[in-house]
Amino acid sequence: MAISSPNFTVIKTLKSSLPSTSQFQFFVNTHLKCPTKTIFTLTFRSSQSHLFITSHRKLKPRSKPNPSVRSLFTGIVEEMGEIEHLGFEKDGGFQMKINAKVCLQNLNLGDSISVNGTCLTVTEFDTKTSNFTVGLAPETMRKTSLVELEKGSLVNLERALLPSTRMGGHFVQGHVDGVGVIESMEPEGDSLWIKVKTSPEILKYIVPKGYIAVDGTSLTVVKVFDEENCFNFMLVAYTQHKIVIPLKKVGMKVNLEVDILGKYVERLLSSGSFGGSVASS
Repeated sequence: MAISSPNFTVIKTLKSSLPSTSQFQFFVNTHLKCPTKTIFTLTFRSSQSHLFITSHRKLKPRSKPNPSVRSLFTGIVEEMGEIEHLGFEKDGGFQMKINAKVCLQNLNLGDSISVNGTCLTVTEFDTKTSNFTVGLAPETMRKTSLVELEKGSLVNLERALLPSTRMGGHFVQGHVDGVGVIESMEPEGDSLWIKVKTSPEILKYIVPKGYIAVDGTSLTVVKVFDEENCFNFMLVAYTQHKIVIPLKKVGMKVNLEVDILGKYVERLLSSGSFGGSVASS
C-alpha cells in the first residue's frame, strides 16, 4: 500500500505482529490555511479488506508553510507581464520585478505565480505601481530558460489555481522538467507551427496528442520526431497574441513541463506495483 497526496506524508512503516496486516505512520494537513499536523497510524488488513486509522498527537505548525506544495496551474496564461528589473541584491539573492495587472488582483505575499511555467513565490507587490517581485534560486536559473530574460522581456503569467477556477488546460505544477530549444517557426495561414528540440530524458514522456506545458502554456503535441529529439505543436492566431512563444526566435530556450501522469505511470510500472516493468532508456 502507498499513500501519495500533497497533504499526506508517510513518516515510517511499522512492523505488525498480525498476519496480512500493514501499518504506516503519517501526518496530514488538517487545515490548509493553518498547517497543524496530526500524526496517524494506518492499519490495513488485506484478509478482511478493513482499513483502520488512529489519531495520535499534533505537531507544531511550521513557521512558514511552503506554498509551492499546494500550487497547481492550468497552463492557461492570464496575461503577459513585462520585466521591470532583475538582478542580484545586496544579500546575494536574485530578484525579478514584473509589471502586471490581472495577476495583482487579490494577490497576497507568499502566493505562487507561474512565470513562463516556473512556479515562483511573491515576496513583494505594489498595486499602485502595478508590479510584484519574486526571488529566484541559483538552481532555478540553471534549470530554466529564465536566465535568458532581460529588462523589457515579456513573460507568461498565471496565478495558482483556486477550487472555483474553471479547468481550461491541464494540471500543471510549475515544476520545470527541463528546457527545449526552438528549432523552427513556420507559418501556415494564420497559424504558426513550432518545432522544439529537447533531451531524450524529457522526450520519452512526450506523446502525440498529449499535453505539454511550454513556457507555462498548456499545449497539445502534434508530432514527435524521435530521431531528432524533437516535437512540434501549432498555435492558432488567437493564442499567438496572448503568449510570449511567438515573440521568441529560433535558437531560444523554452521551459518544458511534461504531463505528470506519464511520470506516475512510469514510476508505478518500474516499481512492479502492477507486475510490469519499464525498459531503461
